[in-house]
Order: sequence, then structure tokens, then C-alpha cells
Amino acid sequence: MIIGLVGKPSSGKSSFFKAATLIDVKITGIPFCTIKPNVGIGYVVIDCAESEFGVKCKPNHGNCKNGKRFVPVKLVDVAGLVPGAHEGRGLGNQFLDDLRQASALVHIVDASGLTDEEGKRTENHDPEKDVEFLEKEIDLWFASVIEKAVHKIGRPGGVAFGQAELLQFLAEQLSGLEVSKQHIDDALQKSSLTDVQKFASNLRKISKPIIIAANKIDLTPAQENFEKLKQKYTDKILVPTSADSEIALKKAAEKNLVEYLPGDNFTILDPYKLSNAQLAILDKIQHVISKYSSTGVQTCLNKAVFELLNHIAVYPVADAGKLTDKDGNVLPDVYLVPKGTTALDLAFKIHTDIGKKFIGAIDARTKKKLGKEYLVKNNDVLEIITSK
Repeated sequence: MIIGLVGKPSSGKSSFFKAATLIDVKITGIPFCTIKPNVGIGYVVIDCAESEFGVKCKPNHGNCKNGKRFVPVKLVDVAGLVPGAHEGRGLGNQFLDDLRQASALVHIVDASGLTDEEGKRTENHDPEKDVEFLEKEIDLWFASVIEKAVHKIGRPGGVAFGQAELLQFLAEQLSGLEVSKQHIDDALQKSSLTDVQKFASNLRKISKPIIIAANKIDLTPAQENFEKLKQKYTDKILVPTSADSEIALKKAAEKNLVEYLPGDNFTILDPYKLSNAQLAILDKIQHVISKYSSTGVQTCLNKAVFELLNHIAVYPVADAGKLTDKDGNVLPDVYLVPKGTTALDLAFKIHTDIGKKFIGAIDARTKKKLGKEYLVKNNDVLEIITSK
């Protein structure tokens, strides 16, 4: 799974990326600071099944702390987008190409209104304009790709398609955008190919949904603008975020100055080790967390995966009794899969050979045997049974 971080220049994308991954990247107030995409691993956080079963897990990927499982997801922070990007303005074409494999997009919006649509310093800029132009640019990018496919269908001597053939053809033409036949079919239920712009917009919303991170929420103007955005976009997921606050807390935790689990509150371990300036910063961060429950960065990633993409977490094991893999590691893996995934789908996701040899699955809680059509549930711990 890949989550793309998008937004205009100087919106805080690179700060959000650093906050989520702790990878040092160049962060400035200069537009187009990010040219080549930054790629790293962030994490979604779930309650680990170890607590329920009374065991201690040993993750193959990510980590687990105090019963919280950190499950890795790939993040891509791309170059800033400006109006006209779909026509190549700014770094538009490169930006859009870097998004092709993303499953969902987090739109980092400078909610403070202190940068204009091109990322230049200003005052009283309306963040609503940023939301509108970015979605429009991505929709126009989709439309340009789809128009080429439609042109092939309508050219002289072209073959007339039935619905199944049309889905297959479009899926092949749009495969570079990570668009599936199901995505296309769902979009065709809402609009036809005769209106390419509308179809493209619907297809983009289905195949690359967007969550809005109202960033710089630690600034007073951002808090005021966030309330306006909530009233305007009742159909979107909006999360107030302060990427700078998240970076500060993670750095402080690394130095054992605070105890902090991402997405939660923090505790100062020894105030006498902190300067007055550091205490003032932490006090400001505490005000943000008190008002919005967290810095928002972890909340944003979790909502992107579990609400926007409608995924669930599943633990496959080799031994349902011991909750281990073949090497004896307890609850070693967590797979993030879409709701509606079957036990057979999960087996193929683990490995093609396991899918081909699939016989059934065993629920570690009930010890019941499950068939290939069983729909896996969130937090399921399943042993996959295969033929020899």
C-alpha cells in the first residue's frame, strides 16, 4: 500500500513526511524544495492482538510498544502542485507521475493561510482555494489519460466493445494509474464515457480518494480556517494536524525527555533536564493536543487506511494454537486488507503458492475451520491450511 502526500509548495508536506517517518528531508519555506519524491515508511497504529491472547508478539515488520502495534505503510512525498500542473506548469508532470501507484492521497493544506496557491508568503489566503485547485488538477490529469484511451475506442476501424470488453480495455489502458476493473465499473455506474471530465473525476475519487490534513493547526489563523473548512466540506475527512509538533515530540522521545506514543498525549520525564524554551514549546504542543486530542499526523494516517480505504488488519499464522509462524515467532505479521477480503484472497496475498494450495483456514479464537469464501474480519488471527 502506498499513500501519497500531496499539496501546494510550502504547505508542510515534507514536514508531515518527516513527522511520519523521522527521515531527515530538506524543509524550507522555499517553493519546490522537494523535487525528487521522498519515499519512506510510516505506520498505522492498532491495538495488538497480543494483549487479548496474553502473549508477547515478535513483529517481522514494524514494532509493538505497550500493546500498540505499528504496521508499516509506504509514504511518498511528491513535488508541490500549482494551478496548471496537469499542463506541465511548475513540476506538474513529474508530480503527477509520482502519484501513479498511490492507493490514497493525503492533501496537506496550509490551514494558516500564510502562503498563496504557489507557496509564496502572504496573509489571509483562503485554504478552501487550495482544496479546490488541487482536486481539479488531479481530475484533469486523470481526464487527459482517459481521453487517450477513449480516442482509441472511437478511432476509425475501432472495435465495438461490450461492457466486459470495455472494462478490460480501460483497465489495461489505465493500469499505470493502479486503476482496477472494479474501480472503472463503479465509476461507469455514476457517469458515462461521453462525459470524460465527469467520469475522470468519479474514477479519481474512487481509485485515489483524498483525506485533508489541515496543517499548521498550532497557529491561530489555522484554527479559525479549520472550522470554516469543516463547515464547507462535510463530505470529506478533515484532520487538524501540526507536523512540526509531531517532529518535536518524536525528537524529544528519542532523547528520553518525554514519553510519547504517536497519536497519544505525552509525559515529560524530567522537567529539570529541559530549558525554559523547550518547556514553552512543549506547553504550546500540549495546548494543541488538549484541543484536538493529538498532533493529527498519526490520526491522519490511520483514517486514510481504515476509513478512507476501508481496510482492516489481519494476523496470518502457521499455528493457530501457538499463534506462531513456522519459525516460532508469535503474531509475526499484520496484513492490511480491504473489507470484503476472503480467506482465499488473504492466502494469495501472503504468497501465490499458498493461494494455489489453499484448503481452508482456522480461526485462532474459535478453532473453527473456515472455507475459502469466509470474509476475514478486523483483528482476525488465522492459520492458513494448505495441501502438501
